[in-house]
Amino acid sequence: MKDSDPDNKQTWFHDYITPDLTVLHSVRERIYSGRTKFQSVDIVRTGSFGLCLVLDGKIQSSEADEFVYHEALVHPAMLAHPQPESVFIAGGGEGATLREVLAHKTVKRAVMVDIDEEVVGLCRRLLPAWHQNAFDDTRAELHFVDARKYLEESRDEFDVIIIDLADPLEEGPARLLYTREFYQTVAQKLGPGGIMSVQSESSEWTNLDNFAAIVNTLRNVFPIAQPYQVHVPSFLGLWGFVSASQTLAPSELSPEEVDARISTRITKQLKSYDGLTHQAMFTIPKHIRQQLASTTRVITDQEPISAY
Repeated sequence: MKDSDPDNKQTWFHDYITPDLTVLHSVRERIYSGRTKFQSVDIVRTGSFGLCLVLDGKIQSSEADEFVYHEALVHPAMLAHPQPESVFIAGGGEGATLREVLAHKTVKRAVMVDIDEEVVGLCRRLLPAWHQNAFDDTRAELHFVDARKYLEESRDEFDVIIIDLADPLEEGPARLLYTREFYQTVAQKLGPGGIMSVQSESSEWTNLDNFAAIVNTLRNVFPIAQPYQVHVPSFLGLWGFVSASQTLAPSELSPEEVDARISTRITKQLKSYDGLTHQAMFTIPKHIRQQLASTTRVITDQEPISAY
């Protein structure tokens, strides 16, 4: 994961973005480095973004800006639902997605399913600023199994389902949780008027293929599938998300309505997300809209996508 510069003896982490782009982060301290049954895990303190969780060589979140990503992933869908009481989280090992879900007063049950118990344990112990004791909340329920298998076998329905998975690396544990078949299972497990949200890979103009394919796949499953994006500095640019539902369209919420729902339903001060941020996130630039409109690929179990 790290190489030394012989000139200044600095240690560097190479964040491999695409075959044509690698970013170097100085490493001030290695907190943990190892491998679980499913993936490599590194927790490092960088000069650029502070503490970072790195899975299979890719930054998953940093202490400097994780709130940007997690607030964007969680709150548009949660606030679009009139009364979200039961929430399912696929992945989310750091506990930050769970933290944001539990900030909603209406939530009575939050089921988090992550396949990698070791990663969750490491995050729980070494990254307390991410989860902020969310794992200890009496409303939280943790399961360490495959999220797809859990949903397929569960008889429960959920108001909101949030998909917070690692990148779909070819040898990684999340690849078959970005497919039409999985999203069909998600649709079946949403209660009446339910909504889902999913992190959907880079939406940078040079690297749109996976984002566009995820959007198109969800549009083949749900009548409403709305892409949105936010700038995450530690991801080196814009990051895509999609909300999908049979009935709910978060983009239709006005900034004033978003702010009103935040004030009455969320128990803490948000750092990034508010009504104006919401409006901006769903305002997709023309060149991205054009690629989304022209993309025909549907991701399937037989033909999954792969991140770099």
